[in-house]
Amino acid sequence: MTRPGFSFSTRFKVRYPEIDAQRVVYNSRYLEYVDVAVTEFWPWTGIEELGPDWTEAEFHVRHTEIDYHKPFVMNDEIEAFVRVERVGGTSLTERFELCHAITGDLHCTILMTIVHVDLGTGRPKPITGAVRSRLEQLVGA
Repeated sequence: MTRPGFSFSTRFKVRYPEIDAQRVVYNSRYLEYVDVAVTEFWPWTGIEELGPDWTEAEFHVRHTEIDYHKPFVMNDEIEAFVRVERVGGTSLTERFELCHAITGDLHCTILMTIVHVDLGTGRPKPITGAVRSRLEQLVGA
């Protein structure tokens, strides 16, 4: 399925350990779904071609906004759409839309800001050079 404003998506099914007694997905699982989606997204972008500048870069989650529109239930097939929304000086914001893969219904919208950090100090570190250029190319793609 296509979704306006998104070039990438990946699909997966709701599994038994992700649901409660009413067969509804636990709220916390939506962040795990984002993790699955973004793990597929980065290789799709080709950014790993930058080598250690990207593969050794460290990003930590700073802020997440979750808007639950409609719950997923057991055996639903999810299509997770991902895009880079914004690149800042030391951070970037990603947008995730989790939809029912068959009906196309939007079930959850997530905005996540991640910060590029220096592992030694734990402090924010500027996003520069080829990594910045590649990330900027991805904005809105």
